[in-house]
Amino acid sequence: MQEMDLSSLLTRFKEPETLKMAKLGRELRAQGFDITDLSLGEPDFDTPQHIKKAAIEAIEQNFSHYTPVAGYLDLRQAICDKLQRDNSLLFSPEQIVVSTGAKQCIANLVLAVVDAGDEVIIPTPYWVTYSEIVKLAGGVPVLVKTKMENGFKITPEELEANISERTKLFMFSSPCNPTGAVYAEDELQKLARVFEKHQDILIMSDEIYEFINYTGKHFSIAQIPSLKNRTIVINGLSKGYAMTGWRLGYLAAPVDIAKACDKIQGQFTSATCSITQRAAIAALSGDMQPTQMMIEAFKDRRNLVMELINQIPGVVCSEPPGAFYIFPVVKTFLGKKTPDGETIHNTDELCMFLLNKAHVSTVTGSAFGEPDCIRISFANSIDNIKKGFAKIKTALDSLS
Repeated sequence: MQEMDLSSLLTRFKEPETLKMAKLGRELRAQGFDITDLSLGEPDFDTPQHIKKAAIEAIEQNFSHYTPVAGYLDLRQAICDKLQRDNSLLFSPEQIVVSTGAKQCIANLVLAVVDAGDEVIIPTPYWVTYSEIVKLAGGVPVLVKTKMENGFKITPEELEANISERTKLFMFSSPCNPTGAVYAEDELQKLARVFEKHQDILIMSDEIYEFINYTGKHFSIAQIPSLKNRTIVINGLSKGYAMTGWRLGYLAAPVDIAKACDKIQGQFTSATCSITQRAAIAALSGDMQPTQMMIEAFKDRRNLVMELINQIPGVVCSEPPGAFYIFPVVKTFLGKKTPDGETIHNTDELCMFLLNKAHVSTVTGSAFGEPDCIRISFANSIDNIKKGFAKIKTALDSLS
């Protein structure tokens, strides 16, 4: 059969490594292998009961029709109320766009503001999709390598050194996926002083892990008055409310950008699911006790994975102050041979070795812009974490 002549657009970006590893793990599991999944960033908790109840009531009340592209007005108002209550940020509903997950919010934003040749500064390690969406839009990702000794956070000097006359956007997350890095208020204030010298640069602050923060109250860069009118806040329900499959994210932005994102979304998906939107109101305005219980569980798991990773010789790992991943440096294992005599040249091959031989799925650090590391998720049960790390240690011990 003749190969299809597909769009050259597909050559601009790669498949997300996180989804690829999850897919490979599912394929092996279907073949009967006992796969321990430490790759996906998905809470293993069920959606809280009061949110599910709101969805059931929405179905019974026939919320089954098209909604405004940007989302129901009362949902957008609930988001505004949440931003004011939790983040001291004042937004109006016309500045809110609700999408099919935070990933679509990010895509909407990049497509709305980035032209061909525009540069976008992204501190590494970064979430896999940032750079690929920039490439899809025709922009140029400017990847700024951060250091473990700085908590994997960009410094003002590093930021300043990478700004050019073509810089259009700065993209970052706090807490960060994959490192768990959390930017403190004073660190963001120092970055703000750089941005204040470059008035045309937009800032995307991905705050999807806002609640999974072990350091105290979250601080948003949008809370800095000089940056509020050019910061786009990205958030959603997947991580803090265990609602990954419900698919709802939102952005809060200057009116012009929000309208542009609304226009783009209108041609791609229109609005997200009407039932999810009704459930989101209950999530944003309801009882946060289930979320607090999840955070405490993640904190216990973080303590466990740090104990377990420190028992593996040759691994260097800092304790993550947020999110639910560790991002250990594993370069001491590169160049070693497997029991089958195969040489592991990079972390891509190391992760495939762990998947195929140890039956544990992880994600290569190269997907996040840091080829000396791998990402291991602790969004899994204590039993599965213990089992997974035991298999990882045995596999790594077998290398010579």
